[in-house]
Amino acid sequence: MYKDNTLTEHLQKYFGFDRFKGQQEEAIRSVLKGDNTFVLMPTGGGKSLIYQLPALLMKGTAIIISPLIALMKNQVDSIRGFQTEDHVAHFLNSSLSKTAIQEVKDDVLTEKTKLLYVAPESLTKEDNIEFLKKINVSFYAIDEAHCISEWGHDFRPEYRRIRPIINEIGESPIIALTATATAKVQHDIQKNLGILNANIFKASFNRANLYYEVRPKVKPEAQIIRFINQNQGKSGIIYCLSRKKVEELAEVLKVNGIKALAYHAGMDAATRSANQDAFLMEDVDIIVATIAFGMGIDKPDVRFVIHYDIPKSLEGYYQETGRSGRDGGEGKCITFYSYKDIQKLEKFMHGKPVAEQEIGKQLLLDTVSYAESAICRRIILLHYFGETYAEENCGNCDNCLNPKEQIEATDELLTGLNAINEVKGKYKAEHITDILVGKKTAAVKSFKHYELESFGTGADQDEKFWSAVFRQAMIAGYINKEIENYGLLKVTEKGDAFLENPDTFMLVRNHNYDDDDSDSITGGAPTGATGGDPELFAMLKDLRKRKAQKLNLPPFVIFQDPSLADMSLQYPIDLEELQKIQGVGQGKAKRYGKDFVELIKKYVEENEIERPQDLVVRSVANKSKLKVFIIQSIDRKIAFEDIADSQGIEVKDILTEVEAIVNSGTRLNIDYYINDVLDEDHQDEIFEYFREAKNDSLEDALEELGEDEYSEDDIRLMRIKFISDLGN
Repeated sequence: MYKDNTLTEHLQKYFGFDRFKGQQEEAIRSVLKGDNTFVLMPTGGGKSLIYQLPALLMKGTAIIISPLIALMKNQVDSIRGFQTEDHVAHFLNSSLSKTAIQEVKDDVLTEKTKLLYVAPESLTKEDNIEFLKKINVSFYAIDEAHCISEWGHDFRPEYRRIRPIINEIGESPIIALTATATAKVQHDIQKNLGILNANIFKASFNRANLYYEVRPKVKPEAQIIRFINQNQGKSGIIYCLSRKKVEELAEVLKVNGIKALAYHAGMDAATRSANQDAFLMEDVDIIVATIAFGMGIDKPDVRFVIHYDIPKSLEGYYQETGRSGRDGGEGKCITFYSYKDIQKLEKFMHGKPVAEQEIGKQLLLDTVSYAESAICRRIILLHYFGETYAEENCGNCDNCLNPKEQIEATDELLTGLNAINEVKGKYKAEHITDILVGKKTAAVKSFKHYELESFGTGADQDEKFWSAVFRQAMIAGYINKEIENYGLLKVTEKGDAFLENPDTFMLVRNHNYDDDDSDSITGGAPTGATGGDPELFAMLKDLRKRKAQKLNLPPFVIFQDPSLADMSLQYPIDLEELQKIQGVGQGKAKRYGKDFVELIKKYVEENEIERPQDLVVRSVANKSKLKVFIIQSIDRKIAFEDIADSQGIEVKDILTEVEAIVNSGTRLNIDYYINDVLDEDHQDEIFEYFREAKNDSLEDALEELGEDEYSEDDIRLMRIKFISDLGN
């Protein structure tokens, strides 16, 4: 329907972007073809554009079902910002007066409105259903679709009524969009919406820079103190499940000379806010918190996340560990595990509705499987989110760096598979384990499963052993948990083939977590190292923070982390040498460098450091022909498009060159160009964002400011202006 260049032209025309991100284009084409579509992309991945652009291009009105009234208003304001008329987008919810509702309906009926946002509660009202029956619906988009699933982390019962109402209004293609969904949640969404045939677009869940480790929970305070002392000056978050433990642990750390503060929902808002700010501004290194802390934290250099208590679900674990290493640098994720904690969590569920208890129990079982397994942590974690990890050894988790003992277990796997088949795949792992070890539980007696051939055939091993067999067989693809009835084990085609023609099956012997008496964290290979000399790097960061506070500037404006890391590796002791450091040019060296080279010179002399004979020369802002041409063209106020055309390159390449020039300390005035592409209000908003921001990440800026409101190039331009005006 739309040729490649035509769709990009529409993107440019309606939203000002010159290219699509990730799988956006493929997903949009799926919608334009009229196919049901499932979109799973992380926050900031550009999900909203996937329904906004097709809505503007297709005939009729798209119905966007969104859970929050405030969110709905923001989305409508955002889409209106790209258009000349307000009536292109409306919302219909309980916050509107009768007059306003009538105005919305009039615009929709006269086909002026392309996107109509509706809360699920509003969708169920009879008069709204009758009204929507009268309009031509281009498609239905269900935002935050994980709310449909009881297995999702934000279940909304009214979301499960969406499909019957769609049937009543009139069928059209459906798009489901979410930023977080396991395979189970995804299937639940698709099944409930009746879109099992949907085209699926997923972004990867793999965070290659994160190191995962699970440690026995023996003397955890001693282990944590030792780990923090080994990682001095680095930012970290420690999660505990209870407020009481948060406060206790924060006090223990303080008594041991560690700069730490507590954070939980029971504290007054002012204290909570002050503690969060202290962490972001590097006044303290550690925050001890409940899971209330972390939503929207834009600190890119959190170097470790420690779980004092095992989380209730792998989904929660993934989100919380994901707050580490957001800049792509080092991120260690250490979790303390004791099966006693699992038993405590199970007790907390008593008294809740049976269905909720069942779900909670299954989520805990997945967490136990992760914690106790000796398989690569990444394989298990990505498998949980329905993603295959191709490598056998990730090289960045405890199980891969310190492999555990493997034993031949082909006969045991055959025994387990036969037991699953004998009960026709209708029972869970615990029940099958009871059959194998010959345990006459009430359920085994009730179903007379003590009469089965499999009964007692695995009695030479204990329950933990069989639990490991089933877990590892699941990862290997011989069995799976049936999605329809979560938790029931079934033998796969691969498992059937194994039964007919057995191959070698190696079982990794599990670590006995409850008997370990070690008191230190081994840690993993550092990824994205923070610098050559950790002590000097910490001193440089401290100097940068003091200078930033004095000048009232964000630290990254002075020198970015990679520059400090390079200084701690190369030991520059004068301004000329400093200019050869990554990301430091003549302007920056002259403006900020004096204190830094003096500190380094003193450190080198006091510690009798032998410096590298030849500093690595980096020409970040050497005055090459292209750079000279760009500087001259900007002085003559020539548009970036014309500069790019004359050199046969793209505007993005010009921006990259200009960034390098400005980051090296040269001041450029690009106001003439910015004024042509951005109005004054938008300029002020982005400029103020960077004035308050804790980092200069484009992704974070887009997420905060709204990628429907601004393009990546808009943010880049204003970041250049900000660095040039305030930093140079």
